[in-house]
Amino acid sequence: MNITYTALLFLLLAITFSASGQEPISAITMPENLDQGKVELGKKLFFDPRLSKSGWISCNSCHNLMLSGTDNLVSSIGHQWAQGPINSPTVFNAVYSIAQFWDGRAKDLVDQAGGPIANPGEMASSHELAVSVLQTIPGYISEFNEVFDDDEITIDMVTDSIAEFERTLVTPNSRFDQWLQGDTNALTELELDGYRLFKLTGCAGCHNGPAVGGQAYQKMGSFNRFETENTAIGRQGVTGLRTDRMRFKVPTLRNIELTYPYFHDGSVRTLEEAVDTMAWVQLNRTFSRTGNEKVVAFLRSLSGDLPRIVLPILPPSGPDTPDPQPFE
Repeated sequence: MNITYTALLFLLLAITFSASGQEPISAITMPENLDQGKVELGKKLFFDPRLSKSGWISCNSCHNLMLSGTDNLVSSIGHQWAQGPINSPTVFNAVYSIAQFWDGRAKDLVDQAGGPIANPGEMASSHELAVSVLQTIPGYISEFNEVFDDDEITIDMVTDSIAEFERTLVTPNSRFDQWLQGDTNALTELELDGYRLFKLTGCAGCHNGPAVGGQAYQKMGSFNRFETENTAIGRQGVTGLRTDRMRFKVPTLRNIELTYPYFHDGSVRTLEEAVDTMAWVQLNRTFSRTGNEKVVAFLRSLSGDLPRIVLPILPPSGPDTPDPQPFE
């Protein structure tokens, strides 16, 4: 995608939204038709560190539900203090994404859930080992049987359950959602001005839909070079195409004030700097201090109600459960 086409695309999107009278962002809604048995089982597995080789790392380690579904680190800490290669995106509202991971290598939440378990730099286990551990825990054996009506636990059951729990991790009822749904007093004039500027400058060309992002891939540095020491190459690592170099999934802007640091390399810690950086590298624009203040105010209005999670009581290990290996 060259610069001229990118600029034209953003302009056409802005004109389309304006002419249609439709807003590019839609309100978050609570998920429906969930299997509550899978949800409760998946919640246990999400918090259970026994899926890792060390017996210390769980899904919640990198996607901490007390920290808006992330860890607020530049990159996460894996097995034996391994430094992750990329910033961990929030798990909240991930169900609305076109795919999972920055490069989209997992097609959905089910596919994503199995990745960290077997990644040597993350949980450092294997699917076979994780399943064999679960099969030695009497509480899990009975719960898997109740949910899936099967005496044998499989990795597909594990990932399916974790994904079903993650589908509940949405954050509705932001003040911006309230405004979308007709409450004209939900936003301040500063926030409304920020939203207008957000649309006018083309930000909504990528950041749209219920999650305000997550629906497309975009080159990081569409107009001006994004300087980074991070070695991630984006979609090129999945497709092998040179044209996909530095193309990443557009991140969600929901709860963005809580999910710092920003970008795939975690190089920016404040919203103010993130807005200025994106305006320059993606849109070839420079915001005034007032313009920056307006857009940041709008972004803060996207913080919704975080789900209230009751921590699960994990079933105790059985006599045949292998000991964790945190130092190997």
